[in-house]
Amino acid sequence: MAIEPEQLDQSGRELAAMLRHLRKQAGLSGVRLATRCNMSQSKISRIEGNKIRPSLQDVEQLLRGLGASPAMAAEVMALARIAQTEWQDGRTLRRKGLDKKQAQLAGLEASSTVFRYFLLSMVTGLLATPEYVRASLSSAPPEQHAKAVAMKLDRQRLLFDRSKHFTFLLTEQAVRYPLIPPDELAMQIDRLASLSRRPNIRLGVIPMGTHLGPGALNTFTVYDDALATAELDLGAIVFRDSRDIQELIRRFTGYEERALFGNSAREQLTAWAERCRR
Repeated sequence: MAIEPEQLDQSGRELAAMLRHLRKQAGLSGVRLATRCNMSQSKISRIEGNKIRPSLQDVEQLLRGLGASPAMAAEVMALARIAQTEWQDGRTLRRKGLDKKQAQLAGLEASSTVFRYFLLSMVTGLLATPEYVRASLSSAPPEQHAKAVAMKLDRQRLLFDRSKHFTFLLTEQAVRYPLIPPDELAMQIDRLASLSRRPNIRLGVIPMGTHLGPGALNTFTVYDDALATAELDLGAIVFRDSRDIQELIRRFTGYEERALFGNSAREQLTAWAERCRR
């Protein structure tokens, strides 16, 4: 089933309205439904008001409490799965201000412990030198550029929190992408090699020619086992459905098995850096 970005924006509101309608149709108050579902009445109120996004388990619990028919339950669950996916288009993010996006990422990173990054075409800001960060944000409106760069660099402090654990997988294309001049790119690659020695960072590289299996590849990040994002040129998709997250973790594990780590990764990074310097 194809899902348009507009559907992703509207699905949360539609789900809330449908659950509210079903409760009223069943002749139940929020208090009575809460008792049936072993859920607080305030949570039901927030779900019906689209103030919080219910998990799939929450929706299943509510449908059982409402005594929904199998056909209606299937329809609501299909909508709930769409609501677990969020489209963030780049134009809207830029209009609201790139600092808002940086603040959002900082909040997500603060609440997560285990991070998995698959980097297909560029180095992520957490691993980037100041020169690389400035170049990656070169298309930002001038009035936003300096603040966004500062916030992106400030987020790198996260790497030095030993309670956080990172695995970064970078393709050769991502490592060697010529976003900055060769001498600066060599320093960027040196930084990757240096960070790979940190005890809470596992950094792997995937040389060109490595077969990663069928299907299209894209950059994605998994935060704990709770949320994942996939990045596109025009924006980002946020996944909250546990099945989508587990599928991305499965793919990540497959890529991880084909990557170089430790001294092997550092030797390859050193060779790529030396090519830049030559």
